[in-house]
Amino acid sequence: MNLILLGPPGAGKGTQAKILEEKFGFKQLSTGDMLRAAIAAGTETGKKAKAIMDRGDLVSDDVVIGIVSDRLDQPDVKKGAMFDGFPRTIAQADALGVMLAGKGQKIDTVIEIKVNDEALIERIAGRFTCAKCGHGYHDKFAPPKVAGVCDVCGSKEFIRRPDDNEKTVRDRLQVYNKQTAPLVGYYQSKGNLRVVDGMADIAEVTKAISAIVTATKG
Repeated sequence: MNLILLGPPGAGKGTQAKILEEKFGFKQLSTGDMLRAAIAAGTETGKKAKAIMDRGDLVSDDVVIGIVSDRLDQPDVKKGAMFDGFPRTIAQADALGVMLAGKGQKIDTVIEIKVNDEALIERIAGRFTCAKCGHGYHDKFAPPKVAGVCDVCGSKEFIRRPDDNEKTVRDRLQVYNKQTAPLVGYYQSKGNLRVVDGMADIAEVTKAISAIVTATKG
């Protein structure tokens, strides 16, 4: 079974992908991880990708599709592949469909984790973690019990990711809405798009996604 998780940065795709891996045995496939692995392994496609990246150019869609194709041939993907962050464009979706058809496979279901942009910005922009133990907090939703003191280890040092700010989040959402959001209509027209409420609790999102996967598997 092959499925795609769609949703903007911060929608919780990575979190849900890890849960689905453990629950159903699917393999989460990230193009970044696959590129690095192919380059490290010295495969033909990996060598091609390395040469392109060494020139400072973006890896073309055909090279990415080649790396995905090689990855799908590996035995640990037999139970299913879960695409997170790919495809990003209609052209990549078309190429992925053609490649899978050549293997006698298809995208069985596409799950959109739907979120509200403004709520998502608020969710991401307020995140910070304890510099010592890594426990996560949020300015509004999950502040430390004592301001400036970690609940877990008592440290007074906290860090924020540089890209966890409103401007950066808005920029990333703009890119997503321009390049990737059209995939929602693309897969909807194929009849395999399902939508879950990404603003619900993590457990509720997991429950909704699991029900879709179970129904699709039959």
